[in-house]
Amino acid sequence: MSSIIVAILLLVAIVAAVYFLVKKLSVVIGNAVVGLILLVILNFFNIMQWMDKPALGYGLATILICAIGGIPGVCILVLLDILGIVI
Repeated sequence: MSSIIVAILLLVAIVAAVYFLVKKLSVVIGNAVVGLILLVILNFFNIMQWMDKPALGYGLATILICAIGGIPGVCILVLLDILGIVI
């Protein structure tokens, strides 16, 4: 009888852990998608050229920073580009 209770508790713990990870993963993926879309919008409308700066481009480092950082990552890239620090 106790092995059935342990198995049920273990199953509930696994389901709860998977639910928590999927919930957090969806937030991370959503943030990455928004960051990449913002990068495309910045380059498509040439927003950086309004400040007499070149476009950010689509290099590996730029895409990774936007995908991992999301909106704050894009803001950091824009600030670095304004300050003249090239990535």
